[in-house]
Amino acid sequence: MTPDVVVIGGGPAGSTVSTLLAQQGVGVELFERERFPRFHIGESLIPETYWVLKRLGMLEKMRTSRFVKKYSVQFVNAIGKESAPFYFWDNKPHECSQTWQVVRSQFDQMMLENAREHGVTAHEGVRVTDVMFDEERAVGVTVRTADGRQRDVRAKVVVDASGQIGLISNRLRLRVWDPVLNKGAIWTYWEGAYRDTGRDEGATMVLQTPDRQGWFWYIPQHDNVVSVGVVAPFDYLFKNRRGFEQTYGEEVERTPAVRKRIQGAKRVTGYFATKDYSYRATTAAGDGWVLVGDAWGFLDPLYSSGVLLALKSGELAADAIVEGLKSGDTSGAQLGKWAADFNVGVDRMRRLVCEYYAGFSFGNFVRQHPDLRGTLTDLLIGDLFTNRVDKVWAPMEAMYPENKHKIPAWDAGIRVDQAIGKANELLLPDDRARRVQG
Repeated sequence: MTPDVVVIGGGPAGSTVSTLLAQQGVGVELFERERFPRFHIGESLIPETYWVLKRLGMLEKMRTSRFVKKYSVQFVNAIGKESAPFYFWDNKPHECSQTWQVVRSQFDQMMLENAREHGVTAHEGVRVTDVMFDEERAVGVTVRTADGRQRDVRAKVVVDASGQIGLISNRLRLRVWDPVLNKGAIWTYWEGAYRDTGRDEGATMVLQTPDRQGWFWYIPQHDNVVSVGVVAPFDYLFKNRRGFEQTYGEEVERTPAVRKRIQGAKRVTGYFATKDYSYRATTAAGDGWVLVGDAWGFLDPLYSSGVLLALKSGELAADAIVEGLKSGDTSGAQLGKWAADFNVGVDRMRRLVCEYYAGFSFGNFVRQHPDLRGTLTDLLIGDLFTNRVDKVWAPMEAMYPENKHKIPAWDAGIRVDQAIGKANELLLPDDRARRVQG
């Protein structure tokens, strides 16, 4: 039977759009090139994922999982001074204010199995090698199985959820590189590292390096494991350095707040590295096709927004597809009708990221503007799609010297395929991290 919709990729974005389509009676066939469980980075959820997880029927699965509960985020500045925790519940007393620190291999598999439970035909180990077009309209995909067999699958709509591979965006040269957020990351996992207690046990920590070149994430997971990674400008982290292990060790040594937390802990994996070049597609949809998740865009991981943006774009795209199939309109205008408002929301998170890199201090801001602490927490929660939060920007800008604080817009960038050639010499060109044993 010919599906109504083909989805490329089984990560959170692909699973979300597939599940929501199937819930509304749409025939969906999903193709994932790898076999789950598979490793992936992006482990810290933020509270606004709750609402999409609820629609997906995932909340009870999350509640009964072993994932560590997350109630807050906390920042440590370059001299080691800790901000007060930003407790989500204090700002929004609702069960949505408790979220999770996930192991992505387990979370993604749960999401894909949930899609199957809702009627999605999901294939693993099957690679989409091409998207078929009839002039400008996508009409299906060509897939190849592990044994080399190839077939065409036609559909009314093709959803590209292929992650940073971005089959359609790369084919149509839609990606634009962010002129500011060109970062890289190196990370590993520690057993027995320091953990807070009570509602602070699952807090995400963001720890600035003393030279302000970068920052560390510190994400507690179950089985007494903590994910610890450093993010910094790509050239600083990888150019003229002596390998991932040594670079990581040097950054830990010069950051006492991190060093003391992992003192005495046992490293339980090798080292991983990836490029964190932020980008977006110039358009989210065309006739018969739509982009979601990292296939649409990637934003710096500072505030752990990646899974939220994957789930939210998948949700919005699914609703537009259902509406379009019912009316017989699968044009780019219909399939991408959500993208303009979504872009505005992502711009808000991007601006908060850029403010941090420009020297923004959460502690100083809250001391000067205690009335805006809740609004700032709203942004950290991921409440991005309302102009109510925009009242924080003018006070932020006022904290900097005049004419010393201008953040370039993302669309001032250049084509991502021209910008990251040097990154591809060191790191994998897709959304899989390169692992170095050690």
